[in-house]
Amino acid sequence: MAKYLLLKHYRGAPAAVNDVPMARWTPEEISAHLQYMSDFAARLQETGEFVDSQALSPEGTFVRYDGEGRPPVTDGPFAETKDLIAGWMVIDVDSYERAVELAGELSAAPGAGGKPIHEWLELRPFYGVPATVTE
Repeated sequence: MAKYLLLKHYRGAPAAVNDVPMARWTPEEISAHLQYMSDFAARLQETGEFVDSQALSPEGTFVRYDGEGRPPVTDGPFAETKDLIAGWMVIDVDSYERAVELAGELSAAPGAGGKPIHEWLELRPFYGVPATVTE
């Protein structure tokens, strides 16, 4: 089994087909989206392919060490993950092809109007996992 990270982006990825920001969704549309995500994770728990997932709050701060005896530096003039990453899911699957299949299915979560988002998800293997594509 190989672990992969599925990243959901607020921005930075190519535009989704149903490209309406979640801030403009109705409460019902948000609930339907979250239920789809929950049902997807539950199904993967049953197959043993689910590891963990989290939606991320829009708050966040970049922090870096600034030298001995100096306080850490926060933020900066650059895009931050709070602006880019909406959430993530870790899966543990038998193959790269299975990871792609699941990412495609997750991409179909409903959004505005109850229609699938068809969003781009970033699929990344954990370090040390060969990312081979078979065609």
